[in-house]
Amino acid sequence: MYELSFEGSVKSAYHIYGPSDSINPFEVEYDGAQALGAPEANREASIEDGRPAYLGSVVFTQKVKAEGPSVSGTLHWQGCKDEVCEFPEEYEFSVPLSAAPVDTHATAIGNPEEESGSGGSIWALIIEAILWGFAMLLTPCVFPMVPMTVSFFLKGSENASAGRFKAFMYGLFIVLLYTVPICIIIGLTRIIGGEAVTADIFNWLATHWLPNIIFFLVFFVFALSFFGAFEITLPASWTTSTDAKSGKRGLAGVFFMALTLVLVSFSCTGPIVGSVLIKSTQGEFWTPMVTMLAFSIAFALPFTVLALFPGLLKKMKSGSWLGSVKIVLGFIELALGLKFLSVADQTYHWHILDREIYLAIWIAIFFLLGLYLIGRIHFKGEEAGKPVSIVRLLLATGVFAFVAYLLPGMWGAPLKGLSGYLPPIETQDFVIGAATPALSAEKKGNAYDLTIAHGLDGYFSLEEGLEASRKSGKPVFVDVTGHGCVNCREMEARVWSNPEVLRRLRENFEIVALYTDDKTKLPESEWFTTPSGKTLKTIGSINAYTVRTRFNVNSQPNYIILSPEGKVIAGPRAYDLSIKGYIDFLDSAL
Repeated sequence: MYELSFEGSVKSAYHIYGPSDSINPFEVEYDGAQALGAPEANREASIEDGRPAYLGSVVFTQKVKAEGPSVSGTLHWQGCKDEVCEFPEEYEFSVPLSAAPVDTHATAIGNPEEESGSGGSIWALIIEAILWGFAMLLTPCVFPMVPMTVSFFLKGSENASAGRFKAFMYGLFIVLLYTVPICIIIGLTRIIGGEAVTADIFNWLATHWLPNIIFFLVFFVFALSFFGAFEITLPASWTTSTDAKSGKRGLAGVFFMALTLVLVSFSCTGPIVGSVLIKSTQGEFWTPMVTMLAFSIAFALPFTVLALFPGLLKKMKSGSWLGSVKIVLGFIELALGLKFLSVADQTYHWHILDREIYLAIWIAIFFLLGLYLIGRIHFKGEEAGKPVSIVRLLLATGVFAFVAYLLPGMWGAPLKGLSGYLPPIETQDFVIGAATPALSAEKKGNAYDLTIAHGLDGYFSLEEGLEASRKSGKPVFVDVTGHGCVNCREMEARVWSNPEVLRRLRENFEIVALYTDDKTKLPESEWFTTPSGKTLKTIGSINAYTVRTRFNVNSQPNYIILSPEGKVIAGPRAYDLSIKGYIDFLDSAL
């Protein structure tokens, strides 16, 4: 047995990923020798983008079993700076061996400064998770829960202390519903290992027609209730219970609200949850749990405050304005609930809620909201003919301005600010100045009603893209996407639409769009059976398995660039609205 040492110096401001990284690790490929274990570094790794990385100088040692006068092989690594990675690099070596093998043990040299830095890295992950938790409030699938939370807690409790207790329990339930299942999943992954636990359940919740239709109906029913069609109340037997049972009833309702929030938010929080699951399968145990706890606390905090706020409203002078608030919330719930129906419509190719239909409904809803705010329409129990207040006039001005903003979308305006809420523009029948993109008939994906943003030509299976790449010599641009992915639509509307980005995609790459949530069932000849024996029958399930096992990616959007031979030469790159960064990412592969 021999022990080989490889010493390297990483260029300033760059880093390389360590041997334990699953995407672009430092690794050694031997010719005529057998590696005994993975390479070991002489110091602890730093954390870059949540992955083990090394800056400055580093020495990797590895034991090998070899015979002969020398051992040769190739070193592989990739240098990255911020979010942009250079081409993967390699170095061929040949090392003469002494006459007798040396049986020694490689020791990792501890460095107090590096250990401190590693400790600091977990705090960096926690801070990042907290920021993501707050940011989630403004995402399309989370924001609709804001008016629902406010309206749910408007009724308050029997007393102020009970109201505060329920508000805090609401926040606690949200934290537990996020953290406990993740801890269980990570524990099972730790015990069972490998592919035993995957993110298929989360994908089902985010894209399957059943939960999305249920979420849409929940929002629709709440909207009708806000309009005064009926009152959502608990059974009479509950309301006449003892104080103790009444307390339990209240907590049951609070738990249901928290559960609804967690479930409907999965299509936006999925990337965060997915990255945690990936880290758990890479051998980390406590870090994913701690970061998920930090994320869920930050995510729950605004909703806890919102739950407390209605209790404060009760102390204010009540009046007709409270009813007006509910009416406005009803319009908003009606509009935002359509997002869930749209996800099911896109995933299953029903084509009942294409972009212009979706926009037409939104225009009608918000136009009616504007009329309500200026007193032109009234609901049951409201006083007609009252003067319009300054506040309502200002709100109505904003609503009518929003309607004016929506109108050009009926003829193909991109409406970038709403790209995450709207169906993709490819579902629209008429766009001024643009013909419907004609895709090549021989391309497999077209038979299944799939498209690529901005009329880009491309493929919908990795094999076809690689075959085209080998013929053209162009690298393969892999777009890990989904019909229900709001961040994908935002990337396409705000980043891909940039002329320089669009030109590079069109001219320099063979594009492959892998829809990981498409429910189209393939012919039996195209089904795929995993090593564990599970048969995958749909486009989405096969694509999800492919990107998870081949690229170690479990979220969308993600972008990977491959050589014609199928080797990763850039990425994965996740959701990031930096146009310059995206251009640098594309250019790094050219």
